[in-house]
Amino acid sequence: MSQSHTDPGENNQDELERLLMQGIEAPPVSAQSGVDDRDNRASRLHYDQNTIVPPDSEDEEENMEVPTSGDIQGALGLFAEATQDMATAGVEFSLGRHFACVDFCNQAVEKAAQAVSLLRFGHRSMYDHDLRALGALVGAPQEIQDEMALLTPFHPEAFYADTPPEEADEVIPAEQASVYVQHARHVLKWAKLIILRS
Repeated sequence: MSQSHTDPGENNQDELERLLMQGIEAPPVSAQSGVDDRDNRASRLHYDQNTIVPPDSEDEEENMEVPTSGDIQGALGLFAEATQDMATAGVEFSLGRHFACVDFCNQAVEKAAQAVSLLRFGHRSMYDHDLRALGALVGAPQEIQDEMALLTPFHPEAFYADTPPEEADEVIPAEQASVYVQHARHVLKWAKLIILRS
């Protein structure tokens, strides 16, 4: 399989789908120099034993260190599930099933954060359905943690403790569900920037 790299400005849906369907292949690294022998990526990336540091740029998110010991294939697979959950959230919203919509948003955000955990640590992070806590565990910025916290109440176990299932969709108006969808999309965008730059 041939390897391709995207320019951060070209992270589009087609490239995401290609990465999710085909995966990526790590470049061979010389044992002596730690430099990619195939396409001399050393001019663009600095390698050391534990991390790859992307080239300098104006965007702070592009300057994040990404552990090379993480599970990139697992992260891509789990992120694909997160994007699928977001698509399902959209379907549920269009059908007027607003609790189901925000429940899928909750699941999408959890999977996106766990994909970051797989990438950074090589495993999923343990947490107790508190999405803010999960965000903190995986190193999400405060703004992302705040958005994750807004979706925490929609884990079915917690939501159904106070609301009968047959009333769930009536409790959340369409306007509120739409806001939750936007928060979930923002969290997925944050995770996507990390995962696709690995």
